[in-house]
Amino acid sequence: MANETEAVLSGVGPRLKALRLQRGSTLAELAESTGISVSTLSRLESGQRRPNLELLLPLARAHAVPLDELVGAPATGDPRVHLRPFKRNGQTYLPLSSGTGGLQAFKLLLPGGSSLPQPDPQVHEGYEWMYVLRGRLRVVLGERDFELKQGEAAEFDTRTPHWFGRATTESVEFLTLFGPQGERMHVRAAPAK
Repeated sequence: MANETEAVLSGVGPRLKALRLQRGSTLAELAESTGISVSTLSRLESGQRRPNLELLLPLARAHAVPLDELVGAPATGDPRVHLRPFKRNGQTYLPLSSGTGGLQAFKLLLPGGSSLPQPDPQVHEGYEWMYVLRGRLRVVLGERDFELKQGEAAEFDTRTPHWFGRATTESVEFLTLFGPQGERMHVRAAPAK
């Protein structure tokens, strides 16, 4: 049992470092958001400091992951599908739906950075809907170039040249629904009075 515990704890540091690097954070930024000193964070990541609950809880919140993911807890036999985030082109995608066909839902995180990305519009089959949760999202759609801020949404045919990215140096978090066969989203509004 002690060997199993040591094996679990020794994997925490590399997972913490990988999460921080995926988010594009520095130790100083993480220290500011968690209240944990830079030296303690560094020692945790390198395995020189044994993790404890008082350190892991604020780190799980800062990285927006369950505590189980930080410690590499074994699967519990839960029958639900646990979708894992993945990175593509520097963006973090969290699938919110499973399967490969039909409508797909994702939560996207575009990490902050010192330079702004340059538009490179693309076209493909489908229809997309976006809703901004946090930050400002720049959208280039054909000849239009505009920003969506928190609480705003857009929908468009993806056969129109389109591109999206951060509008500022701050990170952006948004939801997107994509229908590869061009399925439109059906938004219900209150009936006219």
